[in-house]
Amino acid sequence: MKCEEHLEIFENGFEDGKFNLRVEYYGGDGRKTLLAIIYDLYQPVYGSEYVYPFECAKEFWGVYMDADEVVAEKYQLGKPKFITRSLVDRVNRSLDGMELPDEVKHSIDIKNAEIYKLKEGLLVIGRNFLFDEARKILFVFNKPQVGDLLLKYLRR
Repeated sequence: MKCEEHLEIFENGFEDGKFNLRVEYYGGDGRKTLLAIIYDLYQPVYGSEYVYPFECAKEFWGVYMDADEVVAEKYQLGKPKFITRSLVDRVNRSLDGMELPDEVKHSIDIKNAEIYKLKEGLLVIGRNFLFDEARKILFVFNKPQVGDLLLKYLRR
């Protein structure tokens, strides 16, 4: 569904030609996180009163979320001293338990990703993906900077 001249919303993500972004999620529900990102991207353009792409995406996904709920969070990411084989295996087992398209499975490079331990579980950030083990959700994107945006709104 077109929500703005450059913004296309689909079942599990969005593609934006204005910012040249494509973000998809698999596993758990990532719609609120994506809504927060859309709000963050378009709020400077539309102002904070009524951000049309945000409202359009909310309606398409059937998600209730107020603009007031879009609040960035800071995480205290603690890297393990060593990335052990057991940590990598744990991430791989979690990802194997998810139904992912083959092209997504092959694009995930755990060996070169950063693995962080949070209270709830592991957080894995790669060049083109972010995996939240606690929520069993995988975000796949086309630009490395999207990882920082996702991290700001991850627990929405």
